[in-house]
Amino acid sequence: MTLSFRLISRYVLLVAMTSLMASLTACSTLHKSAGLPAPIALSLAKLSIPQTAVALDIRTLEGRPLAFHNHQVAFQPASVLKLVTTAAALDILGPNHRWTTRIHMSGAIVGDVLQGNLIIEGGGDPRLAHEDIARLLRRLRALGVREIQGDLLLDRTLFQSTNEHAASFDGLPHRAYNALPDALLLDAKAISLRFYPDAQTQSVHVAMEPPMANFVIHAPNLDTQPCAGWREKLGAVVDDITVHFTGSYSLDCGERVLVVHANALNHVRYFDAVFRQLWQELGGSIAGVTREEKKTETARLLLEWESVTLGYIIRDINKYSNNVMARQLLISLANTPTSTSIGAEAGAARAITWLSSLGINTQSTVIENGSGLSRNERLSAEALGAVLLHEWKSPFMPEFIASMPIVGLDGTMRRSLTNSSAKKQAHIKTGSLNDVASIAGYVKTKSGQWVSVVCMVNHPEAKSLHNLASEAFRLISMHLKTFLIQE
Repeated sequence: MTLSFRLISRYVLLVAMTSLMASLTACSTLHKSAGLPAPIALSLAKLSIPQTAVALDIRTLEGRPLAFHNHQVAFQPASVLKLVTTAAALDILGPNHRWTTRIHMSGAIVGDVLQGNLIIEGGGDPRLAHEDIARLLRRLRALGVREIQGDLLLDRTLFQSTNEHAASFDGLPHRAYNALPDALLLDAKAISLRFYPDAQTQSVHVAMEPPMANFVIHAPNLDTQPCAGWREKLGAVVDDITVHFTGSYSLDCGERVLVVHANALNHVRYFDAVFRQLWQELGGSIAGVTREEKKTETARLLLEWESVTLGYIIRDINKYSNNVMARQLLISLANTPTSTSIGAEAGAARAITWLSSLGINTQSTVIENGSGLSRNERLSAEALGAVLLHEWKSPFMPEFIASMPIVGLDGTMRRSLTNSSAKKQAHIKTGSLNDVASIAGYVKTKSGQWVSVVCMVNHPEAKSLHNLASEAFRLISMHLKTFLIQE
């Protein structure tokens, strides 16, 4: 995804959402209608977009279909696929499910010295942060350990290793959305850089999180140019020991934050740098190196860290469309008490089985990583509509709906439709790729009736024409009033 496309797509989708939500929230009764109405078909023809590029499924939450077109055809869903991943997780794992990170040791503690190795075993926590590791290490210090004479061993074997590279999706490995899953994923392997321009010293101060030992930041030069396009102008480069910049930072930008994916650091190097910095700040020392190794049966359990609940984690996944957390969650669907090595394929199979258990035809459904950041994933509007209906009737409905962005209020929809009748009246997940535009969620009509909405547009020429798929989506939204009877 290029930045220009993302900006165009966001704007056009905003127009589409305004029209769609205004129409739906104003309706009292809806007619059932199959196929696209003539005005939409004509508009699509003018743009050379075939009707086969559009899928639509609108239904009452009692299950009565209201409007549908190509709803049984599998489309690229983009990020609305996260609704399937999180709904499956609620049913399979339960909203109170937690992930456990464990600290073991070999050898013995003599005085304040661990005469052996410290072993950290990853449990696949989608949200493990350096603050959590800091709390674990404070507890380790509270046990009396100050010096570790051996090595730091990282057990990442719960998740299968993969040959996938962060650049494989779109060639932009530094983008945070391209982070890859790991059993001991820490801070999504991201580096948060906060910039403070100083007019008096004509310099830029840069603060980094998480703190990392033996990692150096070379601050950018300061300029007085307009702030527009500041991220691209910075030209941030992350290697295995530094962050530096090929460009400059504008005084006009004020304080800003840039999050980059530390793709040049493997998971072990990243974890090592954070661990050593935190352990040093706590007055600890470690003599050995950091390496990967599976814990042995004789290793002694010292400490455990439990994540926040699944009900909380899916809020991050859906409200902020977090890709790597969705990928972690999909793999976790395959985890059992006896699991030794699980991967996305096993998690996807579990999700497909779950869909089939709901009576959904999964013959053409393809789940690759569970996030929608894929060119291979496929899902029909009818299948996603059935998931929305199932979750509405589920005992976990409050957790599921609470995970979705509220239009005009929070998450990815915080700045959208703030002046429309849809504000606070819809829970909507959006998705966009270069040739995909999609929405899915729940809308409350003026009469108080809730309806589910799924709309997906796929078009192979959208990459070159940028906003073509989104424009088709906008036209469909404009004409949704065809399906409605106004009060």
